[in-house]
Amino acid sequence: MTQQPKIGQHLIADFYGASNLDNIENIERALLDAAAAVNAQVLNSQLHKFAGGGGVTGVVLLAESHLSIHTWPEYGYAAFDIFLCGDNNPLPVLEILQLVFTPSHVEQQVLERGRLQDRLLDL
Repeated sequence: MTQQPKIGQHLIADFYGASNLDNIENIERALLDAAAAVNAQVLNSQLHKFAGGGGVTGVVLLAESHLSIHTWPEYGYAAFDIFLCGDNNPLPVLEILQLVFTPSHVEQQVLERGRLQDRLLDL
């Protein structure tokens, strides 16, 4: 199989001890600001606030791929998915989200999409 270049970077992040996780307008503004910080072209955004003090789920569809969020304010937890195609760097997006949601702890991993990688298990 011919090796193709990297298609993009997919950053997965978990925020623990985070705040500001239940205001849908602030969350959408944070995602849009983060997209602007990497000069991404926003195609659409769709967010939903769950009733009864629940969290927010949402996605910002980008020409370069997407940003998504799922929040659990009752646990101070948020899960982010930052996928940017080409040479776009997802780290500035993560930095903006950290400023807005002020987590006490962040776990992250970055996957190079579109490039065959050595794996322990082929699914």
